[in-house]
Amino acid sequence: MLVPSWLESLLSTSFFTVCRTHGDAARSECNMYCLDCAGDPFCFYCRSSRHKDHQVIQIRRSSYHDVVRVAEIQKVLDISGVQTYVINSARVLFLNERPQPKSGKGVAHVCEICGRSLLDPFRFCSLGCKLVGVKRNGDASFTLEAKNETSMERREGISREEEELREGSQQDIYPPTPPPPPSSARRRKGIPHRAPFGS
Repeated sequence: MLVPSWLESLLSTSFFTVCRTHGDAARSECNMYCLDCAGDPFCFYCRSSRHKDHQVIQIRRSSYHDVVRVAEIQKVLDISGVQTYVINSARVLFLNERPQPKSGKGVAHVCEICGRSLLDPFRFCSLGCKLVGVKRNGDASFTLEAKNETSMERREGISREEEELREGSQQDIYPPTPPPPPSSARRRKGIPHRAPFGS
């Protein structure tokens, strides 16, 4: 299973409508999505009454586009390869592709699917573009198991290296001291001192 069953439904859902049940309440916009039910979006009050023990993520808005916090989505989905952004001091990623005029020359990184310019060397600009990439090429995945297996292999490799280091601890394990920096290297100034206040 390369794509979770709820992902396509999440990406095609319209958020931020007013809740039919709690329309008069202060927090009545439908910006929550239940991964267990994979149904319609719901508001804060519906969550506490109908989705209390379910896996729920909150959708947010940035410049009229839906985003989700990385801290929430990475618990249930492998988001590797998707460009993340910091908005209001929270790391987020966009749910769907955002239209952009054709990027000019000199753009170093672009989304493989929609061609949107990216800030960093990522493959996709959004979860929607990664979904298209997974279906088209099959060389990416949303499942956390594949990611966990890779990290387990890395850990096993590190533990083997640690064993080898312990076995060789009888020998000199301290690395040689690095040579001093060249004299032309720029040294930092000390702490700046203010002039005393005059009287």
